[in-house]
Amino acid sequence: MKTILNMNNKIVAFFALFIMTIGVSAQIDRSKPPVAGPEPEISIDKPQEFKLKNGLKVLVVENHKLPRVSYSLRIDNQPISTGKKAGVESLLGSMLGNGTTTISKDEFNEEVDFLGASLSFGFSGGFASSLTKYSDRILELLAGAAIDPLLTQEEFEKEKTILIENLKADKKNPDAIASRVGSALSYGKNHPYGEFVTEETINNVSFGDAVAFYEKHFNPNNAYLVVIGDVEFKDVEKQVKKYFNSWKKSVEVNSEVPKPNSNVQYTQINFVDVPDATQSNLSITNNVVLKMGDEDYHTALITNNILGGGGEGYLFKNLREDKGYTYGAYSSLGNDRYGASRFNASAKVRNAVTDSAVVEALKEINRIRTEPVDAQTLKDAKAKYVGNFVMALESPQTVANYALNIELNDLPEDFYSNYLQKINEVSVEDIQRVANKYFKADNLRIIVVGNGSEVLPNLEKTGIPIKYFDTYANTAKKPEFEVELPEGVTVTSVLNKYFEAIGGKAKIEGLNSILLKYEASAMGSTIINEEKRMQGKLAQTIFMNGNQMMSVLTTQEKVAMNKNPLPENIANDMKPLGGLFTELNLFNFENAKIAGVEKVEDKDAYKIQFPGEVVTLTYFYDVETGLKVKEIQTTSMQGQTQSQDAVLKDYKAFDGIKFPATRESVQMGQPIVYKLLEAKINEGVTDADFN
Repeated sequence: MKTILNMNNKIVAFFALFIMTIGVSAQIDRSKPPVAGPEPEISIDKPQEFKLKNGLKVLVVENHKLPRVSYSLRIDNQPISTGKKAGVESLLGSMLGNGTTTISKDEFNEEVDFLGASLSFGFSGGFASSLTKYSDRILELLAGAAIDPLLTQEEFEKEKTILIENLKADKKNPDAIASRVGSALSYGKNHPYGEFVTEETINNVSFGDAVAFYEKHFNPNNAYLVVIGDVEFKDVEKQVKKYFNSWKKSVEVNSEVPKPNSNVQYTQINFVDVPDATQSNLSITNNVVLKMGDEDYHTALITNNILGGGGEGYLFKNLREDKGYTYGAYSSLGNDRYGASRFNASAKVRNAVTDSAVVEALKEINRIRTEPVDAQTLKDAKAKYVGNFVMALESPQTVANYALNIELNDLPEDFYSNYLQKINEVSVEDIQRVANKYFKADNLRIIVVGNGSEVLPNLEKTGIPIKYFDTYANTAKKPEFEVELPEGVTVTSVLNKYFEAIGGKAKIEGLNSILLKYEASAMGSTIINEEKRMQGKLAQTIFMNGNQMMSVLTTQEKVAMNKNPLPENIANDMKPLGGLFTELNLFNFENAKIAGVEKVEDKDAYKIQFPGEVVTLTYFYDVETGLKVKEIQTTSMQGQTQSQDAVLKDYKAFDGIKFPATRESVQMGQPIVYKLLEAKINEGVTDADFN
């Protein structure tokens, strides 16, 4: 009986609550948006601090939500120029964190893994994190790697080789070129922010240089250790003194940071020709002097957000949403306590619309300078910024970073407590004033890295003066694109010479099938690329460590990736790839054209383009031998362009037909070299492979 009564009471209570809810809902006017709640009050706990005699300052943020702890070591040096030995700092950074003078590299890394921890280093500090129960040991490893690092000639040579290979991979990378040239032109090659690493400067660096850099610049004089997590302050203090007291203070290094280049006298295009570029990299920039403590700082943040801080920015809405020129267009307005930073508006756009994108971007920069921003737009920008700021405060790492900012930038202690008030005080007039101060409409450097033969003619029509630079920011002459081909050289003649070079067209057309297997090693894995070819058909499969990762089936009826049919326009462009040799299908391609003669591996090659609606094929054939030496497959859709390229080398004959024994490419920024494992003619392939 008691159970039944209890159940009845619960039912009565439920219906009472249900009726109350209906009554309340009936009184809500859903035609009006809810009234915003009060502005959140920002209360940031000040980290507990202490300082060692050697200069190391420690900030501790206790957070007991999870049994984890992290340690961030920051060496706060002034910007450093390394000149003819640029890259010495990168080499040092890559060697740090790989053991100590008493623990080998393998033992060190194995112990970090065993603890389920993480530990990493760069030339300006390090980071470690672990479960709290391992905090003492991971801090000991961090200290050991910082104070007594294992620096060896062998490791130095290894890291030097890796860095040089990465530089080679980036040699023709438009993104790397744009970053290098943009910084060098804006700040100057002799400024710490403008100098760049080359193969030559790396070869100037000796092992002794790296050790000397460590001894001079990696010291506790101006170092900070930020500790965050499930720890007690008194325990941290004991541990840090135990492991870091032996770190010896060094001689103070005080050098004056040079002034960056001045802004250009008039708005101009600085053009860098990259013949293989499938899209243009745009950067519209000018130098600024803005520090976190400046009165304009908070207004500058909102002003940049409105112009190009995301999907709601002027640039994005124009270039992406309205015009469809690009996948995204953004801007940034930097700040720097040494007085050297930049405003930068950037986008990657299709070659055909490069000039239009420049004009439209300039229009939006001028718009925020001359037209008062819409009041609702300003309100929305503030609300979004405030929301992101409040959410970020949930992370203890954010609290620690804010405390470090106050220390490094000499900010008032209430800087972040008053942050939202400063943001909300920004007015329409403030936006226009700050935009005019920091966006130099008459002194903009418009850096364009792209294919000159395709974009320069239209860029010249904008009327904006153009200056030319090479990929290392040296003044250059205007590139010449009109190539006078020898008499009788046509697409047909080049392809015929290719057929003869690999074995003869008649013999090629008489084949039934081809099977090729290439092998490469990358990221600790073995990759196999298998191609099976018959007339009008191609089955390509990629395996990683024996597991199938991707398959592409191409016939004259369909093109499918991992058994999923590709869109019709893409499939139509890719169908010529299906067959014994792609060139047999492209022999009578109506829109094929010779785009000139270019160097591939220091040898002249005819560049032939086979344009499609979405996919364009660009092949290069050695002028002397006739062999194909490079392939580029470019896909352009939805305002974005991607390219895959491969350099073909070391041709070998199999049953009288030559195939490249080496294929070199770059994937995800890593150079990958494929070697021919197997080549079979008229065996190993059946019709069943294409079902």
